[in-house]
Amino acid sequence: MNKQRIYIDTSVFGGYFDSEFEEFTKPLFTRILNNEFMVLFSTVTQQELEKAPISVKELVVSLKAESTEFIEETLEAVELAMSYIEENVVGKTSFADCLHIALATINNADILISWNFKHIVNVNRIRGYNSINIKNGYHQIEIRSPRELMNYED
Repeated sequence: MNKQRIYIDTSVFGGYFDSEFEEFTKPLFTRILNNEFMVLFSTVTQQELEKAPISVKELVVSLKAESTEFIEETLEAVELAMSYIEENVVGKTSFADCLHIALATINNADILISWNFKHIVNVNRIRGYNSINIKNGYHQIEIRSPRELMNYED
């Protein structure tokens, strides 16, 4: 079976060290380090993490190369991100968030994972992103928080 392709935004790396989010973020990283997923890591995430604490940067470096796919920002992704803003899914200040979603969509991520409930993991916004994806010939994308990726034993 093919591994799920997951796009992790910057908030998830920070969530590993945040008392509010670590309970659900640490098990996700355990699964990542166990090679359960292919992690899509973008230039946008890389740029946002430049200002992050050393502990967060070390977490990024701990990801195995064979479980990581690096994706570049493209004109196609910028145009899709702009269409989310032009269609009023979110405001102009959310361009980086839109770029995460566009990159995840274009690169066929199975799930985009984020702790950003205001602009990303939000039912109305997800519907908006997906309606624009469909209108532009892309697939719908699953957008979830790390909490929804917990492995619950029977």
